[in-house]
Amino acid sequence: MNPTARVLIADDESSIRFFLRETLESAGHEVVEVETGDAALEALSAEPFAIAFLDIRMPGLTGIELLDQIEALGSDVAAVIITAQNTFENAVEAMKRGALDYLVKPFGMEDVLALVQKALRTRALQQEVRDLRREVGRAPVVGEQLVGSSPAMLEVFKTIGRVSRSDVPVLITGESGTGKELVARAIHQASPRAEAPFIAVNAAAIPRELLESELFGHERGAFTGAVEARPGRFREARGGTLFLDEIGDMPPDLQAKLLRVLQSGEVTSVGGRQPEALDVRILAATHRDLDKAILDGSFREDLLYRLRVVPVHMPPLRERPTDIPTLVHHFMGRYGSELASGPIDVAERTVERLGAYDWPGNVRELENAIKRALVLTTASILSPEAFDFLSCSAAESDAATLEQRVSLEAQAALEDPNVHDLHRLLLARIEKPLLETVLAHTGGNQLRAAALLGINRNTLRKKLNELEIDVPARA
Repeated sequence: MNPTARVLIADDESSIRFFLRETLESAGHEVVEVETGDAALEALSAEPFAIAFLDIRMPGLTGIELLDQIEALGSDVAAVIITAQNTFENAVEAMKRGALDYLVKPFGMEDVLALVQKALRTRALQQEVRDLRREVGRAPVVGEQLVGSSPAMLEVFKTIGRVSRSDVPVLITGESGTGKELVARAIHQASPRAEAPFIAVNAAAIPRELLESELFGHERGAFTGAVEARPGRFREARGGTLFLDEIGDMPPDLQAKLLRVLQSGEVTSVGGRQPEALDVRILAATHRDLDKAILDGSFREDLLYRLRVVPVHMPPLRERPTDIPTLVHHFMGRYGSELASGPIDVAERTVERLGAYDWPGNVRELENAIKRALVLTTASILSPEAFDFLSCSAAESDAATLEQRVSLEAQAALEDPNVHDLHRLLLARIEKPLLETVLAHTGGNQLRAAALLGINRNTLRKKLNELEIDVPARA
């Protein structure tokens, strides 16, 4: 039998209060209901509750303001914010200020009862979290491109709110183009380190021979070409956040050095002898399966445990299609005046067509598709036909289409101020699908594949290893 709880309901809508009371009392819980935020604060000050359902907008104190008051009271009540407006800002702000969860109207009775049980199981933990958050930081400045209101994205927003107040390492996973760096920036901007630097390093975009000095710095004369000392990204991020993008592509010897830095909190530059203690928060991201990489020996298990204290997974766009209309209008607003020849809007049929597409390149591909359509259209409304290039088959595509896609990829990459070795980075994106297609055609016969590609078989094997391509089993 589930334990019972005393529950406070604070909402100015009588229908919401009635639904919650009926749901909770039928499960044996004791309920007190109020209509205003001030009445809720009075009730919370006078008697203990296990959980409080707080409307985000009501007369007097709002639900968000009540979270601060609950903390000031030292109450161990678990608070759930309920709202009709499902926004990134509300989710992050609620979770950052210590809410147990965030419910969007309309919600079901199963959701309500599950939250009560969760509150009863985690009251002690929630009190500990609120104690850690007593020192209120500045309000988060949310990344303008991190857009979505789907359940999957709402969970991401909640996690950002939860981890922003601590310094634990976070590993962000997801396919290319899903917005992993935007998550990292949102965590940084919502944290007490927001005024300090946010430094991003792409381990896949920097040649191996330069990556070590890029990260850890070097002394003058440490190697040929080191004509002056450089501090390195760890030192540049002092007091702030260092974001290690595509950490799965880091060479094994540098993984070992990174692990030592994480364990000791000290950095030694290339050619240097004296380690330097640094105050830096580490966030990392990868599109690779690092558990699989551990099995094949390309990634250190102990480093993964250090980095994945809190995991955040960015879902691919095809798994959250309800976010596509929001993203379309977001990118239209962001790029319409800049790229279109005049005022422009998007037809509803166009949004429906974009919502039916799989988007293998995820949000980045959608963003670039909107840019391309805006540049090429001469109409005042983007019609479905403006995106005909999305459904082109291989037989219909010509060299110009491929060139345009490469150009768009290059433009997107150049927006990253830390990008290096762009030629190698884009070449790898082209080579991998090319090799996979040819190998599938030859049924995994590498000798035939090499002949079709016009390269040596040893060269093919090397590329298969570098690009981590699984060879199909030969029939």
